[in-house]
Amino acid sequence: MTLALRLAAKGRGFTSPNPMVGAVVVSRGEIVGQGSHRKAGGPHAEVIALSQAGSRAKGGILYVTLEPCSHLKKRTPPCVPLVVQSGVRRVVVAMVDPNPQVKGRGLAQLKRAGLKVEVGCAETEAKQLNEAYIHWMQTGRPFTIIKSGMTLDGKIATAGGESQWITDEAARAQAHQLRAGVDAILVGIGTVLRDNPTLTARLSDKPPRLALRQPLRIVVDSRLQIPLKAAVLQHQEAAHTLIATATGASTRKINLLTRKGIDVLVLPKLGEHVSLPTLWTRLGQLGVTSLLVEGGSEINATVLRGQLAQRLMCYVAPILLGGQNAKGVFGGQSPRRLQDAVPLKNLRIEPVGRDMLIQADLSTH
Repeated sequence: MTLALRLAAKGRGFTSPNPMVGAVVVSRGEIVGQGSHRKAGGPHAEVIALSQAGSRAKGGILYVTLEPCSHLKKRTPPCVPLVVQSGVRRVVVAMVDPNPQVKGRGLAQLKRAGLKVEVGCAETEAKQLNEAYIHWMQTGRPFTIIKSGMTLDGKIATAGGESQWITDEAARAQAHQLRAGVDAILVGIGTVLRDNPTLTARLSDKPPRLALRQPLRIVVDSRLQIPLKAAVLQHQEAAHTLIATATGASTRKINLLTRKGIDVLVLPKLGEHVSLPTLWTRLGQLGVTSLLVEGGSEINATVLRGQLAQRLMCYVAPILLGGQNAKGVFGGQSPRRLQDAVPLKNLRIEPVGRDMLIQADLSTH
């Protein structure tokens, strides 16, 4: 199963909205077939592994990281009939598929066909691998990570708004790998107006090399202030952009953006700004299973207060800014009582070059 999980992880960033899945066929103590789901719409891991095994699969064991699918409402044929036809005698499954169209049905069909089925081998690792898919299936919203580069005293920009670069090259390179592995990256209009970022996932900056797969670039812009020459609006053939704006935004500006190939979502307001809970639900409907928030302090605070994030990732640089007027990671109003603080769990700390990466899960997850 460890090998199957490693195979599954090779599909990171490419299989969404499908899960990452790996499969291994063992016969008489020998691995005779292995495969992984590499992209949405492509063959499933079980199909590849069993095809590779051929007749050697008969009487063998199939190890698979997720319950084999049994439904027809998808682009590829169901895997259960193929598993039954292959002649394997035993199927070891890491976890049940949370998709209501599959959940337990694939296992039941395999058992009815006379196969021995075991569930739960390396289940914790399998769930961790597909945490975004599981969250999306259970809530209809993307698994959300708030990512920030900050000083040791929690500042993300100087009083004058300067933030490039607080973290070192190693941390920035890892952040680009993170971008390449998620479905979408989101910022507020303030970040666009201040920093003019491209929001692409890059393998290197010198020379500039884009990652093979680019996340959807999302800008929350309630009043459509974005300049038409903004970097995030360029090169739509390489990385697509979506603007989330609020009702009452300029129809003329919407038409100009649409003609540039930009998708514009007009959403209801929550207070004076775009309703982020509505946006998250809409993104889930669009098949966005994982979302990276790289915004400024205000949008970070709105995401946090709205209980929309499941993880916090802070790259902490060994420098201090100090001052009350330097920007902190989270803006807005601070609670008056400690009991209203947001609790974190599963804290992890690791060095990244000269910086430290601190990760924690939010208690809402």
